[in-house]
Amino acid sequence: MSEPVQPPSLPVTWRPRRGRIVAYSSAALIVAGAVVMAIFIASPFQLPDRLAIVAFGCAVAFVLHLLGRVRVEADEEGITLVNAVRTHRYSWPEVIEVTLLVGDPWPRIDLSDGRTIGAMGIQGSEKARARQATAELEALIRERGEARDD
Repeated sequence: MSEPVQPPSLPVTWRPRRGRIVAYSSAALIVAGAVVMAIFIASPFQLPDRLAIVAFGCAVAFVLHLLGRVRVEADEEGITLVNAVRTHRYSWPEVIEVTLLVGDPWPRIDLSDGRTIGAMGIQGSEKARARQATAELEALIRERGEARDD
């Protein structure tokens, strides 16, 4: 059995490594490609068409930004989950536990009101890094959350 993980010093932020690299590099390539395409596209296409191509590339880049910005932040007052579309803030007493099962895309955080929310800022695809981040978050929850050891 592995040793229990010590809670990290606060504040701490967990964010995916590969997901951010893929999201932001893809966004840059798409915007650059849209601009190049708008400049060199055949003559039947007019200025509004060219602007629409660039706008579409920017819209795709914005969606990729939403996926690249995900993170989990912990501080003295609680945790902040920045998921793709919404940001959630919970105080430590609201948080019961965190679980990351094999094959899950991200950990699930159980709350005292019975709800469960995904923490997209810790990506299950990053295997060992995700297990370490989940163990650190679990140690913080044990220390400060509703299920703390008193």
